[in-house]
Amino acid sequence: MMFIKSLLSRTVPYARCFSWTAPSVLQTGDILRQTRVFSNEDVIEYSKVSHDSNPLHFDAESARNAGFEDRVVHGMLVAALFPRIIASHFPGAVYVSQSLHFKSPVYIGEEVLGEVQAIGIRENKKRYIAKFATKCFKKGDLLIIDGEAMAILPTLAVEKIHQMD
Repeated sequence: MMFIKSLLSRTVPYARCFSWTAPSVLQTGDILRQTRVFSNEDVIEYSKVSHDSNPLHFDAESARNAGFEDRVVHGMLVAALFPRIIASHFPGAVYVSQSLHFKSPVYIGEEVLGEVQAIGIRENKKRYIAKFATKCFKKGDLLIIDGEAMAILPTLAVEKIHQMD
């Protein structure tokens, strides 16, 4: 918990960061974050659901032969942090779109910080359409995924994070 609090207290130019205890109202520039470590079991379970059995995810030698240091976590599994962050703060949100640019691999056991920043919000029929800049980092500030997402939010009230393990 202390690690998460330290991440939230990082200074980010032109952006507010939420504490875990104070519900707030989402505004343009706000950043929501969560961390995750992807395990071997996560990779196996994702492979079962997605039917992605690429040897890069299961065989260290195949991964090294392809130029990686070790087995690679599925990029789409890492990118699943974005809807997780949004849904945990806005129950009932509808994820509408996502663009992704994969910059660097994630290896099993590495901690990843997922971040969504509100870059546009508009009201539409008592709901809100929010556009987010989406980023994942590892090893502090190494950008691993970059993109944008759109979601329909039932409210702009930011709820305390619910653990979704």
